[in-house]
Amino acid sequence: MKIDIKHIAKLARLRIEDDKLEKFEKDMESIVNMVDKLPDVTDTLELDASEPMALREDKAVTGKFTRDEMLANAPEVQAGCLVVPKTVE
Repeated sequence: MKIDIKHIAKLARLRIEDDKLEKFEKDMESIVNMVDKLPDVTDTLELDASEPMALREDKAVTGKFTRDEMLANAPEVQAGCLVVPKTVE
């Protein structure tokens, strides 16, 4: 499989020197070949009777820490709330 590293680099806005293109092409080809060899994964859980796997039950843990203990690890707190960078204007 031939992979066009120059095109991928352009799409990713990466600058790759011409003397390194061949190395990156070989690396990318080996990655793609490795992924092609991976087995298919199904979305169903099939348990083999010879090797049963016990799944643990998820339990929500409450009351382990107080609010003040958790907020003590935050970089910035105002009025009992976390201060985060503004993401929408």
